Amino acid sequence: MRALVLLALAAVLAGCAETPERPAPSVPPAAPSGHAPPVEPGPVVARDAAFVVVVPRAGEDFASLAERYLGDRSRRFEIAEFNRQDEARAGRAVAIPLAPLNPGGIEPASFQTVPILCYHRFGSRASSMTLTAASFEAQMRYLAQNGYSVIPMAKLVDFLDGKIALPRKSVVITIDDGYRSTYDIAWPVLRKFNFPATVFLYTDFVGASDALTWPQMKEMTASGLVDIQPHSKTHANLTMRLADENDARYRERIKREVEAPVDVIRERLGEATVTYAYPYGDVNDVVVEYLRGKGVKLGVTVTPGGNGFFAPHAMLRRSMVFGGDDLDAFKSKLVTALPVVRP
Repeated sequence: MRALVLLALAAVLAGCAETPERPAPSVPPAAPSGHAPPVEPGPVVARDAAFVVVVPRAGEDFASLAERYLGDRSRRFEIAEFNRQDEARAGRAVAIPLAPLNPGGIEPASFQTVPILCYHRFGSRASSMTLTAASFEAQMRYLAQNGYSVIPMAKLVDFLDGKIALPRKSVVITIDDGYRSTYDIAWPVLRKFNFPATVFLYTDFVGASDALTWPQMKEMTASGLVDIQPHSKTHANLTMRLADENDARYRERIKREVEAPVDVIRERLGEATVTYAYPYGDVNDVVVEYLRGKGVKLGVTVTPGGNGFFAPHAMLRRSMVFGGDDLDAFKSKLVTALPVVRP
């Protein structure tokens, strides 16, 4: 498809070269004082239902082209990947696919997987579940310097539904429980690299001395980088019944574990619930039933590995990042493609 489009592009440009020069465009209006002048969009040289071919002008990049023609700056990668170039070049025509060409990330010999990283605490000394600030920053810097795209968890919904494509090296960052160190240590690093993250909160924890406060959570969510999602009410294992707990009482307790955090997060932060993190990664049909009743789209476990386009919405894999992980161990959790196994 790419070859056909580029052949058509060459023909169109050859034809354009023989046409008379068009009148010079009118001068754009002056920008308000203190603002850069508006970038004049480059000419459209060809268009059909599937592609538009444009010639970028000085100051235009793939993000601005994606915003103009696709309605979303974050879709710049689709233009870059199709044209096999990192950025727009003034005067050099590019073809913009108007719909995702490969939503599942399927190649002849491989398919795309999206790793979801799972963090817990951050502190001055590393332990099993605690990373130092230096380690966390080194990991985020590695992602930034090696071509990874950190995407919001919510984007996985449309990817799994086959509606959108994701950058080839997409990664999701999640932080469980709701420790205050998320705000004190992780949040400044996320801001530095402009990385989105999902914090999974078990709401009975709020009010403890080492827990996030509602104002801190409000500050993070107001930035647009962080969303707060439920991790149950009490952090109990949702698949285990209490002693002498009959079916009716078990179901009532699970209903509270699902609905209470969804409701309080929505009430206190105005956050829509997209994802639910199962305490200890354990889930059963009763839990899924109540989640569906609350409109929750995704559920995450702590089973390591990535998530292909076929991953079950309610059983997404997550790879835990431990305090003792060195950079090589961290890299091993970033598998963004797997080979196709042929019979």
